[in-house]
Amino acid sequence: MSEQLTHLNDKGQANMVDVTDKTVTSRQARAIGYIEMSANALALIKQGEHKKGDVFAVARIAGIQAAKKCSDLIPLCHPLMLTKVNVDFSINETESRVYVETLCKLSGQTGVEMEALTACSVACLTLYDMCKAVDKHMRIGGIEVLAKSGGKSGDWQKASNEAVT
Repeated sequence: MSEQLTHLNDKGQANMVDVTDKTVTSRQARAIGYIEMSANALALIKQGEHKKGDVFAVARIAGIQAAKKCSDLIPLCHPLMLTKVNVDFSINETESRVYVETLCKLSGQTGVEMEALTACSVACLTLYDMCKAVDKHMRIGGIEVLAKSGGKSGDWQKASNEAVT
C-alpha cells in the first residue's frame, strides 16, 4: 500500500486531518538547524558584546513563541497545548556556525514535529535579524527533524551517520 498525503481529502482538496479518534499519547520531537556567520559576528555573540544585547536570550524566546504559534503560521496544523518547548544553542567555531536544537513535548492526539521545526526556524531567523548589521552574508540551513516519539507511527530517530548539512 502506498503512502497517502494526509492533508488532502478524497477529492484532492486541502483539509485539516481529523484527530478526534486518535489516542492521547505522550509525544515529543527534536529539530536542529544552524546559522553560519562571519568569525567576527560569532565572536561578538560568544563574548556577549553584541550591541543588541543577549542574542541567545532573544532568539530562545522567539523560538518558544514560534512553537506556540505554529498553527497560526501553518494553515493545516492543529493548535496544540504544548507542555514543554526547549531551545538550545551551541557554537561551532570551526564551521563558524551556531547550531539551534529544539524540543517540543505534549500529551495529545497529534505530533509536534512542525512545532519543533518552527521553533528552530524562527530562532535562526532571530539570530539573523540580531546580527545582520555585523554580517550581511549569513546563511541558514540544515533545518530538519532529528527524532520524534509517540503516536501510532511510533518512535523515529535520524540515523547517526546522516550528516547535518
